[in-house]
Amino acid sequence: MRKQTIVIDREYGSGGREVAKILSRKLEMKFYDGELLALASERYGIDLGIMKDYDEKRMGSLLYSLAMAAHCMDDYEKLETPYKIYNAQEKLMKQLVRESPCIFLGRCAGEILKDETPVLNVFIYGDDMQKKIARVEAVDGISGREAESRIHKKDAERKNYYHYFTGKEWGNRKNYALCLNTSMLGYEKAADVIIAAME
Repeated sequence: MRKQTIVIDREYGSGGREVAKILSRKLEMKFYDGELLALASERYGIDLGIMKDYDEKRMGSLLYSLAMAAHCMDDYEKLETPYKIYNAQEKLMKQLVRESPCIFLGRCAGEILKDETPVLNVFIYGDDMQKKIARVEAVDGISGREAESRIHKKDAERKNYYHYFTGKEWGNRKNYALCLNTSMLGYEKAADVIIAAME
């Protein structure tokens, strides 16, 4: 099996991060999620707290644009911040895949890397809301309606972020080599399917 870079976009609560961790262990490949922010912050001198504030957050909606314009009227640097952060992550991803194939979670990595290296682009989703709520409860320590509300909010943010920087539709099967339902497959089996697709 020839290793290649794996990019996972995922619905919140679907266990995309867990699948990535399993892949990282089984394939002995580096996995980047929040660590990517810390590395980009260190290499490009952008405050880590600011990077986290903008990480896969809602972009591009009319309300967002108006709020940003009003808030940043006298501070052009704040208007540029999302682009600086995106560009820093883009440069870092390209550097990392030149060193060796790795696994990235979200952050438009599939689009960023499509001309750099062979990429297996995967979308992880779950069609059982109760299972997603249970995962959010376990991982984030929030429950019930708050967990479901968090799922909808995070998915909307990821969708808008992806569209803003790529012009494409997040979650559209045409943009991915594989779309896997972890509600049906579970995390371990989803990882095995991804590994099989690399062979």
